Amino acid sequence: MNAKGRRLVLVAAMLALLAAGMSLAGQRSQYSLVGTWKLVSWESRGSTGEVSHPMGERPIGLLTYDSKGRVSTQLMQPGRPVFKSGDRLRGTPDEVRAAFEGFVGYFGTYTFDEKQGTVVHHVEASTFPNDVGTNLRRFVTVSERRLTLRTPQRVLGGTTGTGTLVWERVD
Repeated sequence: MNAKGRRLVLVAAMLALLAAGMSLAGQRSQYSLVGTWKLVSWESRGSTGEVSHPMGERPIGLLTYDSKGRVSTQLMQPGRPVFKSGDRLRGTPDEVRAAFEGFVGYFGTYTFDEKQGTVVHHVEASTFPNDVGTNLRRFVTVSERRLTLRTPQRVLGGTTGTGTLVWERVD
């Protein structure tokens, strides 16, 4: 093979490696979600700029993405009152309301769109019945051990706004 042919083969090989690297980078981006994440903060910002914390200043929670496309999350406001009866089916109206409003959990599958920078949670079961069968879209930012999920505009507590949930990798 002459010098021109060797250069052509070298250029083709470099382009193939570059394309493979780009493909792997996309896979790494999707797989960067895989694992267990601990909730650091949850902030809700109303359309006029007011900030609230739906589960208090120090919410607790876990979010898990597996490599097969499953997602599960639980978020809780610490300090919820216990049921005086000790029976989860016999709470007073105030106890039941505080328990419901102070906890969110759901599971299902997820799809990741690297180009859009989004993840969509396809909800199969949820503590909030209205979410079952829906697709919850989140804007994703991953940096080292932090994951930030931002919601599109939605209504929460009667106020339209966006939510920002910051997570820290556990594993």
